[in-house]
Amino acid sequence: MENISRRNLLKTFGLTAGGLSFFYIDALAEDINDQEIEIHYDDRYVSLEKPVTAIVLGAGNRGNVYGRFALAFPNELDMVGVAEPIEFRNEKFTKAHNIEEKNRFKTWEDVFKVPKFADAIIISTPDRLHYGPAMKALAMGYHVLLEKPISPSMQECLEILAMAKKTKSIIAVCHVLRYTPYFRKLKEITDSGKFGKLISVNHLEGVEYAHMAHSYVRGNWHVEKDTNPIILAKSCHDLDILRWIIGKPCKSISAHGSLTWFKRENAPEGSTDRCTDGCKVEAECPFSAIRIYQKEKQRINVLDVTDDKSKQDAEIYEKLKTSQYGRCVYRMDNDQPDHYTTSMEFEGGTTVSFAMEAFTSFEHRKTRLMFSHGEVWGDMNQIQTYDFRTKETTSWKANEQPEYKNQASGHGGGDYGLARNFVQAVAQNKPELLTSTIEASIESHVMGFMSEKSRLGKKMVEVRI
Repeated sequence: MENISRRNLLKTFGLTAGGLSFFYIDALAEDINDQEIEIHYDDRYVSLEKPVTAIVLGAGNRGNVYGRFALAFPNELDMVGVAEPIEFRNEKFTKAHNIEEKNRFKTWEDVFKVPKFADAIIISTPDRLHYGPAMKALAMGYHVLLEKPISPSMQECLEILAMAKKTKSIIAVCHVLRYTPYFRKLKEITDSGKFGKLISVNHLEGVEYAHMAHSYVRGNWHVEKDTNPIILAKSCHDLDILRWIIGKPCKSISAHGSLTWFKRENAPEGSTDRCTDGCKVEAECPFSAIRIYQKEKQRINVLDVTDDKSKQDAEIYEKLKTSQYGRCVYRMDNDQPDHYTTSMEFEGGTTVSFAMEAFTSFEHRKTRLMFSHGEVWGDMNQIQTYDFRTKETTSWKANEQPEYKNQASGHGGGDYGLARNFVQAVAQNKPELLTSTIEASIESHVMGFMSEKSRLGKKMVEVRI
């Protein structure tokens, strides 16, 4: 019998030290020259005579994403107003965009007390504050760029859709993954039919352990009733992209998941209520607030500290002594699951296994598409295909669009791709230019609501759109 090395054996069975089959991308990347993904620009896009003007409601992380797009491409988007109750953020955004004093507001309600003064409203308020400003903006004739999720209420989602149709305003939902070269290529391969019928999909969202601790244990999304269930708050991107790639509606869904680790009974001996309270295990804790925010400077924008690096450490430490971001992850009042798995069946028989996992070292997606005549896998950095008939392997770099290189676009260039798509739709008054429409987004939201119903009821649930 031919001798088989351990490495080749792992390849044969689709395994690596990392575990399951669709994570062995690196093992199969040897001696393959990656091609660049060819970016096909929408030939319906035009040069603008003047930028689209917008008002940002909520100058936090997401509001500043679109703010940075405006600064990078001032001929396309101009921020002319802001509503933000936190003075530090309001002032910083105002200065960055030279906003007139009369167009600065404390709350989103204040914006609508004055006559319409921009083309569009960008809604990046907390999840449960999407419905009110969306309905008011549409009623006043603004076009709307709405952060996901649309709303934690299915009824509110449908009412926003109805209002958009009534007013004929353009409304886009920020499902930014549709605009990345990685997912665009997966969609292109699927639609081409090159590998036959799509039989099944494995998709993994690695949240990354520090990101989980930041957003869903300590952060704004740590309590489901105050925001959204994590399947919507974090993974509606993935539900949307799966529906988009498959191109057919989901018929049924079964979900499992729970909060397993970030609980009081798992708190190490010697830990304290805050990482700054003399915790005896802080130095070795991977979720230490001191490690994440002060030492590694991750996600410190939420702390509203100075940009002066000589003063940052002291300011961060003081914020950790008083804010929720300095609290022990084992002593929070959080209730969001830290692992979540769904099984779905789509029209036509395609099945999907999707997992959202907190305990990963990476913060991106991994995807495996299994067709009748071939296989496709990727990790947002690389895509590879294998043709069963020719035994040929092809590989691409999942690079960002060239114009977004060295820019601050997140999600592999998807943030800026979405912003440009919305700007073009508004400037030309052509809603058909949109990729991430509210109609499509509501379908993935229904999948999320039904997934949570399945998880809590411990049963399979039909999905009816």
